Amino acid sequence: MFSQDLPSFWSAWVAVITLGVIFGCLWLIYVVRRSEPYKEETEHTMGHEFDGIAEYDNPLPRWWYMKFLLTIVFGLGYLALYPGLGNFQGLLGWTSTGQYETEIATAEQQYAPIFAAFRDQSVDELIADPSAMEVAGRLFSNNCAVCHGSAGQGAYGFPNLTDADWLYGGSAEKISETLHNGRLANMPAWLTILGDQGIEETAHYVVSLSGRAHDQTLATAGQVHYATYCAACHMPDGTGNQLLGAPNLTDDVWLYKAPNLTIHESVKLTLRNGRQGVMPSQARLGDDKIHLLTAYVRRLAESGSAQ
Repeated sequence: MFSQDLPSFWSAWVAVITLGVIFGCLWLIYVVRRSEPYKEETEHTMGHEFDGIAEYDNPLPRWWYMKFLLTIVFGLGYLALYPGLGNFQGLLGWTSTGQYETEIATAEQQYAPIFAAFRDQSVDELIADPSAMEVAGRLFSNNCAVCHGSAGQGAYGFPNLTDADWLYGGSAEKISETLHNGRLANMPAWLTILGDQGIEETAHYVVSLSGRAHDQTLATAGQVHYATYCAACHMPDGTGNQLLGAPNLTDDVWLYKAPNLTIHESVKLTLRNGRQGVMPSQARLGDDKIHLLTAYVRRLAESGSAQ
């Protein structure tokens, strides 16, 4: 369906082309029908025969001809009632957005009591309630699993929800805050400031923070870069800052560890290009559903996997 904001010229263009095709088909059917030399069934042939098969000049069956006409009438009726001719919205005023909103409102009215039944339970009580976790699991599958995985174990660029590592905090309050408001990461690219050599040096220092093999000479030079550009967010000791969503660099959890790259190479890629991860707000789900999801995510972290 075309937007109501379609410019007038293109709206008219779409309408003319659409109606032109329909009436063109009507004209073609009419011309063919008028030019038929035989109006009823006939055994007259065109004089062509191959392998004992002759080509007959029979007219188009009347039922078939009427079916073509009914199809055209249906098409014109549809375009009169529903959108299809540029900006013309149809006599019924139907829109896909309106139908979607109506269906959502109906579903909310029908299913809201299910979620409201868990509203007054605490997160701990919900975690211990199998029926609540069953409902929450469906919510997670429909709204979160596409990024975080069906078991909540994450993927490249999407946090693992089954461990104890949290960018913004793993308390029920922080999880609820994340679900309500979303998160917008902003790790700037450092290539233009550090250059290739500076990126290499900083990467060696960063991997040294987690006790990985590194070149000490390069890491010593990288420590200066780290203190100048990185410590403000990741803290001087590299333990990160949940207020900013800055990851802890001293553990073995790497959000952007590419499957085909080493940790050192992945760190260099992050330093070179930056990261702008986005966790969209789920406020559209409403408070009751977010309350259930909060409990489910907490349960993932406590159990280590989805049940």
